[in-house]
Amino acid sequence: MEELYGVFTTVIRFYLCRQLGSQDLDDKVHDAFLTITQSIRRGDLREPERLMGYVRTVIRRQVAGYIGTAVESRRNLVDPDHGAVLRDRQPDPERRAIEGQNLDLAMRVLNTLPRRDREVLVRFYLQEQSPRQICRDMGLTQTQFRLTKSRAKARFTELGQARFARRLGFSASAVTRRNEKAREQAS
Repeated sequence: MEELYGVFTTVIRFYLCRQLGSQDLDDKVHDAFLTITQSIRRGDLREPERLMGYVRTVIRRQVAGYIGTAVESRRNLVDPDHGAVLRDRQPDPERRAIEGQNLDLAMRVLNTLPRRDREVLVRFYLQEQSPRQICRDMGLTQTQFRLTKSRAKARFTELGQARFARRLGFSASAVTRRNEKAREQAS
């Protein structure tokens, strides 16, 4: 065993040092030697003349295992300089203000729609009622509901874009022309 240990130690040490660095090198060499001798005793090596190839395969697998363990430990490690980034799930004051303005704008646009269109959109999108219930309550057929909802959505989008454009200082007619061009191209 000592003779085998002496022969393999230099070869294994060089390979492990090159692949993994010098940290804990003696322990890794010893682990590799133990793994190889245990597998020889169990009879895993069927052809003794191929011992060096067998040793090379065992060492490569151990190197892959060490690298995999190192990668996994780095993945789970939190750098104390950077720390874990913890965020409050609540929106910050600026985001809340923006969302409030957008909601206000959407409600103003919604209130400009005809009563029936507004009711269909509110019931379907805000109150999340089923189309069947909306049709029953409003006395609509499925086709009337789909057409009303589709037209109301298109009108809501058009009015919303126009209002938003005015808020940003663009002319509403430019937005309308762009929407008309998009509809023509889609046809």
